[in-house]
Amino acid sequence: MLAQTQHESKTRLLDAALGLIRAKGYAATTVDDICRAAGVTKGSFFHHFRSKDDHALGAVAHWNAMTEGFFAAAPYRDAADPLDRLLGYIEFRGAILEGELADYTCLLGTLVQETYATHPDIRAACDAGMAAHIAELTRDVEAAKQRYAPEAAWSAESVGYLIQAVLQGSFIFAKAQQGPEIIRANLDHLRRYLGCLFDRPNQTNRKETTP
Repeated sequence: MLAQTQHESKTRLLDAALGLIRAKGYAATTVDDICRAAGVTKGSFFHHFRSKDDHALGAVAHWNAMTEGFFAAAPYRDAADPLDRLLGYIEFRGAILEGELADYTCLLGTLVQETYATHPDIRAACDAGMAAHIAELTRDVEAAKQRYAPEAAWSAESVGYLIQAVLQGSFIFAKAQQGPEIIRANLDHLRRYLGCLFDRPNQTNRKETTP
């Protein structure tokens, strides 16, 4: 029972970080803030984590596990055609722009903007997390390229990075403008651009969800 309680308190501390850091930034988020949001004591915090930086690394791993499961279960993953999965991903990113800014912006992007020059371990963890997500996208880009644009000179990985660059940059503008409208507009442009990369008749109207 004690072990279960300790596990639950650690999870609450990690969950608290996801919201606080995205809302306030890393520097402005204190250990006291995290403990208050999690409903645990400072002693519990330091039982699970050596420092605020150690907790941030745990939060990155927690975020990666949560988002991996979240996107793996998304409806677009059921599409048989890799291009439908890719375009479905873009549509899905627009559909989840709900709630406050902190609810739909990226923990890794927020963290790395603050820590890239001062916290190398956090920077590296954020880079690895974003790269892993891009690798998932790249598999679908490569499959769509082989099917619809096998002679194209661009690489699938470069398109994966472009997709994430559009999203991360859009999150910055959303923070500046205090709303998701700029993200939606940029996703529309991105969808049109991706459509231009692949030679598929009537691709904007085609929906294929069964093998």
